[in-house]
Amino acid sequence: MKDGRYQILLTNDDGIMSPGLHAAARELGKLGYVTIAAPLRQYSGAGRSLPADFDRTVEKTELKIGDQCWPAYAVGGPPAMVVLRVLYEILDFRPDLVVSGINYGENVGDSITASGTVGAALEAATWGIPAIAVSRQIENLWDYLEHSENVDFSTAAYFTAYFARQLLQKKLPYDVDVLKIDVPIDATPQTPWRITRMARNRYYAEPGDKYKHTGGRLPITPADVPPDSDIAALLFDRVVSVTPLSVDLTSRVDFETLRQLLSQ
Repeated sequence: MKDGRYQILLTNDDGIMSPGLHAAARELGKLGYVTIAAPLRQYSGAGRSLPADFDRTVEKTELKIGDQCWPAYAVGGPPAMVVLRVLYEILDFRPDLVVSGINYGENVGDSITASGTVGAALEAATWGIPAIAVSRQIENLWDYLEHSENVDFSTAAYFTAYFARQLLQKKLPYDVDVLKIDVPIDATPQTPWRITRMARNRYYAEPGDKYKHTGGRLPITPADVPPDSDIAALLFDRVVSVTPLSVDLTSRVDFETLRQLLSQ
């Protein structure tokens, strides 16, 4: 907290001009001071990449969001690099919270490590900063590049602010470093939310015509996924999925059992 106000860093992977980013800013501004810093261009699928040859551009700009003008930074490089550069070069304090989103398209199943939205939140978590990564389901996954104004982010923004408020006021349990939030396309503020685990299922199809009729998703049935998974919650039960993530990717296997197996 600085000057008596919560300090929130807002970023994304869809770029500085994304309406999802702007919708999040409007709601988060009710909770504290929001610093907006996002990739200069679209950077979906970048994961937590920190490339050595990143674009070193930092453009201070102003965004007109609703009736308010917001100071913002358009940063060269992928989302995790944006977070890193903000903490090193732009802010002279640590934010109380980092919010990544609102993303065009859900981030569920085993593809989440490829998500730039999740990657930015994980980068913040490695600095000990609470973080949330918020995604909104869309009809056609290949439309995310267009920054369509037809996507209504209001409900996703409501849940962004709800969980942001929780993290600002409460300390999460040990090993919960990021909350990954996925909001169904037909959700309202009254839609229930559920704690879920990441499904071990591939969710996205490769770009092309084969799965055009599914909006770019692989065919999945309820029997294919565990009922407590993020895919089941979002796709079949139509509730908001809240998945606690840890930066510790170590398998939760018994080490002695594994040692014996590898020693045989």
